[in-house]
Amino acid sequence: MSWIDRVRNVLAFTPKKETPDNLWHKCKGCGQMTFMKELEANQHVCPHCDHHDRIGPAERFQYLFDEGSYTVLPSPRVAEDPLKFRDQKPYPARLKAARTSTGEQDAFLNASGTILGRKAVIGVQDFAFMGGSMGQAVGEAFIQGVEAAIAARAPYIAFTASGGARMQEGILSLMQMPRTTVAIEMLHDAGLPYIVVLTDPTSGGVMAAYAMLGDVQIAEPRATLAFTGRRVIENTIREKLPDDFQTSEYYREHGLIDMVTHRKELRATLGQLIGLLCEGKKAA
Repeated sequence: MSWIDRVRNVLAFTPKKETPDNLWHKCKGCGQMTFMKELEANQHVCPHCDHHDRIGPAERFQYLFDEGSYTVLPSPRVAEDPLKFRDQKPYPARLKAARTSTGEQDAFLNASGTILGRKAVIGVQDFAFMGGSMGQAVGEAFIQGVEAAIAARAPYIAFTASGGARMQEGILSLMQMPRTTVAIEMLHDAGLPYIVVLTDPTSGGVMAAYAMLGDVQIAEPRATLAFTGRRVIENTIREKLPDDFQTSEYYREHGLIDMVTHRKELRATLGQLIGLLCEGKKAA
């Protein structure tokens, strides 16, 4: 046997080392590759271009609440597939797939805890769950979060990320717009603030409802914020829109939101706001 054959035999029986699929992350903003652990340590913000990746409720709660201080509220149960809707797949099949991939019951999750020692209830919309679409479960979870905030005498902070109303629930999804608006009024009647953090992307019926009703409107950098898509508007008015149209920065410049805040500064900003809006009010 030649030395080449001997080497081939050795290589044939040498186990291959498998590389994990999630070891590196390619940034959607600049295309640079980043070590996944480095990205997580940077709160899923690209260290090269500062692009803010989309994150879910678990990461939001971890980054915002004081360590060990928060409790995730159980998701409310609602009637599933009330319209017996079917497109390319039955609606229950789409729900099952989304629950399997995210590990959550639906697209909105609440938690109660403290931010810099101050009580708060946070609701987070998960774009990974059917595009963060607003259905009965999302509306019910939002109302549950408001009720928890009132019971705790704490502000309610909503992180929005959605493509709009969930078409599989038709008019029932659109009914969540007035329902959540009434819930916000309940919060105001209790003398508590409602703070909104707009994240990428927030659009459609959510943008027309609770996403733009905050006492303080914050947005993450370069988030896409819209009611109607850019292409639809351009085709309707037959004009070219500015390049930064429907971004956080455009909204701030035109007075539609109060501030654009980096993800790593959100915790400190929210803690300060709670102190001003709640503790300051008590002192007055």
